Amino acid sequence: MAGKSGKTTRKTKKTPRVMIVLGSKSDLPVIEGMYALLERFGLSYGVEVASAHRQPQKLKRIITASEKGGTEIFVAAAGMAAHLPGVMASMTGKPVIGIPVASGPLMGIDALLSIVQMPPGVPVATVAVGSAGARNAACLAARMLALKDAKVAAAVEDYRKELARGGR
Repeated sequence: MAGKSGKTTRKTKKTPRVMIVLGSKSDLPVIEGMYALLERFGLSYGVEVASAHRQPQKLKRIITASEKGGTEIFVAAAGMAAHLPGVMASMTGKPVIGIPVASGPLMGIDALLSIVQMPPGVPVATVAVGSAGARNAACLAARMLALKDAKVAAAVEDYRKELARGGR
């Protein structure tokens, strides 16, 4: 799991409310913009790397342990075929937010289409390609959790007001 730096270096005793799973370590720069927003909203988060294709058992262990610990939302960042968010959605009943990563010859269009075109009953909320999508994934996770957490709701509203004043 990751702390403030986003590096996958140490496990914490408390399972985060938001678990971010990357298909590859090379996707870390894409999600860096999420960290400050998740912290601003008061949301604990963790970061793990597990390929849906190469490490499905590791992925299942991450999801199972996270759910047992209380994780409420999963975020998955993946490029190219981008099956990670969909595979995760098939393994959990918790919300999954997919971030398409711009990679390969199609620069994220393939990932976007893979993530957004899920079969009925296995939804994945899909955000924009790349780092803007990662920031929106943090905002979307916060809005979901704000439905039952007044502190998160207040932080989301404060952020919206800042955006209306021209902030970023």
